[in-house]
Amino acid sequence: MATAKSGAAVGLQVGVGPQGQLPLPWLKAPLAASASLAQAHGLLLHGPAGVGHLEMALLLAQWALCEAPPDQRQVQPCGHCASCHLVATRIHPDLLLVIPEALRVQLGWVDDEDSKLNKADAKPSRELKVEQVRQAIAWGQQTSGRGRGKVLVVHPADALNTVAANALLKTLEEPPGQLRLLLTSADPERLLPTVRSRCQKLAMRLPDEQEALAWLRAQGVAQPDSLLAVAGGSPLEALAWAHEGLTHEWLSEFPRRTARGDASPLSGRPIPRVVDLLLKVSLDAQCLAAGGQARFFPTATWPDKASAAALRVWQQQLVRAARHDEHAWNAGLLIESLVGGAKAVWA
Repeated sequence: MATAKSGAAVGLQVGVGPQGQLPLPWLKAPLAASASLAQAHGLLLHGPAGVGHLEMALLLAQWALCEAPPDQRQVQPCGHCASCHLVATRIHPDLLLVIPEALRVQLGWVDDEDSKLNKADAKPSRELKVEQVRQAIAWGQQTSGRGRGKVLVVHPADALNTVAANALLKTLEEPPGQLRLLLTSADPERLLPTVRSRCQKLAMRLPDEQEALAWLRAQGVAQPDSLLAVAGGSPLEALAWAHEGLTHEWLSEFPRRTARGDASPLSGRPIPRVVDLLLKVSLDAQCLAAGGQARFFPTATWPDKASAAALRVWQQQLVRAARHDEHAWNAGLLIESLVGGAKAVWA
């Protein structure tokens, strides 16, 4: 559970800043739509992965806790009151984030007190556990520190295991005091029906292509078209790929190099990223073999037509690897094996 500690995550702007700028421009529409749900004590933010669920949840938390006069926060939080500053720096006493350990590490929200997570051989959990939920419920029953209620953010709610989800039901149905719960989900069908039924719902959508490209260029990403395509239209995912060293040139050459059995472009990359990229190559190859267009690598230089039988075998290999991508693999050997399967497709 992430208590409010100082420090910011790389690539994540928390709430509205002093100049009134939204953390992500495409959140303006769902923020406006949320005004009609301001009284909902349980709100489920749902939309495709990479749309900015956490940014939106923190923006709504900042709005709920904003201390500016009503006429200064009709559309969004003011961004300059003491409460807005406390949310932006993640030290607001009335805001609690419940997120998996693995996500805390990814965001850089780990401090010296997290001795377990600071160990080199640590294996942070990707689940939200019942202990985290029970601690959050106890926190929600305490008196508000600044008198504007309390906000509990559960991100992503998809990570709640069954016991943890059941432990949250009573609080979702009858929250104590002025507690408001904000849950996020990229796949609401994975949530327990009893969780979904206790929440009002706010839909979020990815920005259109031109807005996403303009935003990526503003972040300093050169030739963002290829990155946006491989990210499935998510500008946040595209920016993450850019930070990991992927470029237009890299993506253009990747399918052909994979077909040659060249694993060097994937050396040192996390196994989940490797499997994701190779699955996208295989899906594009399947589209091309059927006479369609590539979706993820549309500007790439592709090898000759793939063998349909070998492509099916390779895809099955990739799917098996995807199911266990967090296993303690020998990364080098696994990558060589997966790329070797691609070589047979275009032999």
